[in-house]
Amino acid sequence: MSKSDGVVVIAFSKAQELLRLAMLATGRRGVTLDDIKEEFACSERTAQRMTIALQAAFPQTDHSIGDDRRARWNIPARAIAPLLTPSSKELVALAEAITQLEHAGMPKEAAHARSLERKVRALIPPEKGTKLDVDKEVILEALGHAARPGPKPSADEEVLEVIYEALKGPSLLRIMYRKRDEDEPSERIVAPHGLLLGVRRYLVARDTAKGPKANLRHYRVEEIYEAEMHAGSFRIDPGFNLKRHAEKGFGSYESEQEFGEVVWRFRPDAAAQARRYVFHPTQTTEEEEDGSLVVKFKASGFLEMTWHLYSWGDAVEVLAPPPLREMVHEYRRVFSALP
Repeated sequence: MSKSDGVVVIAFSKAQELLRLAMLATGRRGVTLDDIKEEFACSERTAQRMTIALQAAFPQTDHSIGDDRRARWNIPARAIAPLLTPSSKELVALAEAITQLEHAGMPKEAAHARSLERKVRALIPPEKGTKLDVDKEVILEALGHAARPGPKPSADEEVLEVIYEALKGPSLLRIMYRKRDEDEPSERIVAPHGLLLGVRRYLVARDTAKGPKANLRHYRVEEIYEAEMHAGSFRIDPGFNLKRHAEKGFGSYESEQEFGEVVWRFRPDAAAQARRYVFHPTQTTEEEEDGSLVVKFKASGFLEMTWHLYSWGDAVEVLAPPPLREMVHEYRRVFSALP
């Protein structure tokens, strides 16, 4: 790359950041210096320079001091709308997301996403629409059919709809739920905090009968036979973050008793395949001298780990924790192919 090429790359990068900042500034409350520092992981001095560049590039930018005495920058959405034509890759990602929702047994959410896709495509200028259609067909042809084959969880769609509405509130839920050791479902009033999607779907909620300080529990959605909004609302636990909560488990199941460091070692002939997987968001990997790959992360859910590890046969060894190693050991097999 020549020096002039490097200048072009840097300039393009800055232009992308500026457009990103402009998109943030179209929000109802605008954008503050703290927002910019968090979004771009930069210093306050850099954030200030970015606001100057924003005002120079977009004269419509409104600078004001909010009720909290913090400076805010706001841009009318119509000022940047012509710059926001979606790329063909973004349209493909949206189409794939719709397919994934359908195969995950979430038809209502797929319908909402399909409606969004139609609205987005309607806003694309006619002269750009044709080229995007061609690009999208080429990319889809290269990717193949986007689908999630295999088993998928089943659940009452009316129950799911009520859960979604309660989560938006948030509102209390009255559910009829059956535990594994129960013959008939029983009534519970729960405070829903989120929904975990995976091999099974779990409603993350607190049983109000156990008090405001009771631990959050996971309710299997397919075992919820009835659900309706219950009078009254509640406050989501301070500091609760669904993404961080989900990371406590390998799959949908989470257990404080099982939570801890997990260490797997993949044989040299399986290492290349294992590198293509993200087994857990917190994982780290180490290459050993013989070519083996060691994967480490912190999570719980030994049974779901065992289900997945079985598919790797004898190509993987559990180094820690001992209880998981014991669960897996007797079920290791020699398979003709890796996952």
